[in-house]
Amino acid sequence: MFDFFFSQYKNYPTSDILLENGAILFGLLSVWYAKKDVIWVFPTGIVNTAIYVYLLWKWSLLGDMMINFYYVVMSIYGWYYWTRKKGTELEHPISRTTTQEKWKAIVIFLATIGFVVVVYTIFDKFTHWTSYVDTLVTGIFFVGMWLMAKRKLENWLLWIIGDLISIPLYFVKGYTCTSIQYLIFTIIALYGYIAWKKGLQQKSI
Repeated sequence: MFDFFFSQYKNYPTSDILLENGAILFGLLSVWYAKKDVIWVFPTGIVNTAIYVYLLWKWSLLGDMMINFYYVVMSIYGWYYWTRKKGTELEHPISRTTTQEKWKAIVIFLATIGFVVVVYTIFDKFTHWTSYVDTLVTGIFFVGMWLMAKRKLENWLLWIIGDLISIPLYFVKGYTCTSIQYLIFTIIALYGYIAWKKGLQQKSI
């Protein structure tokens, strides 16, 4: 059983394995802080994604690398956005996505997929079915990160969808530890959605 799940790592450099597991630790912390609506979601997320940018570049997973580079940029933006206040009150508390933001999300999703298709075509990366799934997941996660940075409840729904797709995807790619990370992400994201939704309902009473 152990060999079935982890035999992919037998030829990996020890440094890569340590980096992957370190990134996973910071990734789990980041999602946990997001669930708690705590600002530490962003510094821990930046460490997680910066490590993955390096690893994914080494592994030639361009779509995944672009996702994580984008996460770094959006984490910096989200860090700033979440800390803005009007007096003692947060300027941007948790809220639902407006109709205008939903249209923007659709545009971001389609633009992201178009960009990834162009990049993958240039670098001749459409050689396996996982590349096509990567394109879809990249679009989902780009919108999810944008909504999270804006503190929108619906970000969790996109994380859940993207995480569920990523669980088998990373296992097929040979990165079992990252696959397990996305399984845990899915569970935390479910609780995150419930916690944020409950907080919104309490504020409306």
